[in-house]
Amino acid sequence: MTWTTRPETPGDIDAIRAVNLAAFPTALEADLVEALRADRAAWIDGLSVVAAAEDGTVAGYALLSRCHVDGEPALALGPCAVLPAYQKQGAGSAAIRTALAAARDMGENLVLVLGHPEYYPRFGFVPASGFGIRPPFDVPDEAMMALTLDPAVPVPTGLIRYPAAFGV
Repeated sequence: MTWTTRPETPGDIDAIRAVNLAAFPTALEADLVEALRADRAAWIDGLSVVAAAEDGTVAGYALLSRCHVDGEPALALGPCAVLPAYQKQGAGSAAIRTALAAARDMGENLVLVLGHPEYYPRFGFVPASGFGIRPPFDVPDEAMMALTLDPAVPVPTGLIRYPAAFGV
C-alpha cells in the first residue's frame, strides 16, 4: 500500500483520536495526545504526523513532543498507532519516518522512545543507556531507546524529563 504522510491538520484531530482508541486497550494514549496538544511547551507544530491510505483514511499516527535530558532539549516519540485493519502494512513506519525527517529538518538531534525493542531499531534506535540516558522509572534497558539525528551534535546524558502530560 502507498501511504501519504503529512503533519496533522485541525481536521485530523478526531481521526487521530479514533486511531489511538482503536490501537490501544484504553484511552490513555488518545488522552495523552490531547494533553500534549494543549501543552505549548511540549507540542511542536509539524511533528504530529498522520499516514493516510489511498482513500484518505487516516490509518497511522506518530507524535514527537518536547522532553529534556538533564535540561537539554530532546524529543519523545509516542504514541505511535495504526488502525487495526491497516496494521503490518507500513502505515506506522511511514508516519514515524516522516516525523523523524521533519525533526531532523527542524534541527532536532535526540529522539527517545519507550517501546518494543524488536520494532524501533529498524529506525536506528539503540538502548538509551549507551548514551548515559536513563528514564525516570524502571523499565527493561532494551525498551528505553534513543536515536541521534545528527551524529556531529553532542548527546546530553542524564535523566529524561517528560512533559507533565506523561504523568511521570
